[in-house]
Amino acid sequence: MPEELAPGLYLVATPIGNLGDITLRALEVLKHADRIACEDTRQTQKLLNHFAITTPTVSFHQHNERDRAAELIAALKNRGTIAVVSDAGMPGISDPGSWLVTEAIAAGVPVIPIPGANAALSALIASGLPTGEFQFLGFLPEKAGARRTALESLAAQPRNSAQTVIFYEAPHRIAETLADLESVFGPALRVVAAREITKLHEEFLRGTVADVRRDLVARDRIRGEFTLLIEVPLKNPGAPGLTSETRESISARIARLQSESNLDEKESLKRLARELGQSKSELYRELQRERAKRR
Repeated sequence: MPEELAPGLYLVATPIGNLGDITLRALEVLKHADRIACEDTRQTQKLLNHFAITTPTVSFHQHNERDRAAELIAALKNRGTIAVVSDAGMPGISDPGSWLVTEAIAAGVPVIPIPGANAALSALIASGLPTGEFQFLGFLPEKAGARRTALESLAAQPRNSAQTVIFYEAPHRIAETLADLESVFGPALRVVAAREITKLHEEFLRGTVADVRRDLVARDRIRGEFTLLIEVPLKNPGAPGLTSETRESISARIARLQSESNLDEKESLKRLARELGQSKSELYRELQRERAKRR
């Protein structure tokens, strides 16, 4: 690559753990850009110091992205070269960058991707789950109710084949998220929890959601950032909800509520309806259908 870069916005992927995963092209861009816009200048400086790169840096994070974008676009329109990096992985993927890309395109500035490490795809290819069709949803909502609603919405989506869905999750929420997945999809849901990808303590936990959750909660402490993959089962288009084969049945959930909370069936049904955001009459009809199938 020539020392002088063509003008434009360079989106540079950086290692997600192992510094050896940096690409030669990424190093050249970081070395010869006018400036490097960093999610955290202190974090990026460690990478630059390791490879003896002295390019000036400027902060570019979720709290100043829109304000900083105007400054960077002005430099780009003056035929500047700006490299954008996140703390790890690809900028714009659950990290700052996408707003600046939109503004650069609108301003007629060339946008050049510099490929490299990505936690979601790295976890996917080593997961053992289907790779032909997958969906990346970033981070699930932090609040329990919103997270549960998001998972139930995912479960209700029509699909003609099983699909791998990928999330990012923090170590202090991973157990709760697995519990929600077990409740919504049932204990037999196939999952993979990938931890510390490319780092010294890289680990892949594969199995049912019940088994993986049991493994993690038994640990003294859960460490490391997680990439969580699930194999969402087939759901027939037009079905009123998940079938009893793909999630914990309504009757089983009613029985569990009665056992855990000492409620009668009517009160358990009412409580479950609130949790699922469905009408009590709709759940009652589904309960009756389940009981009719077993006769």
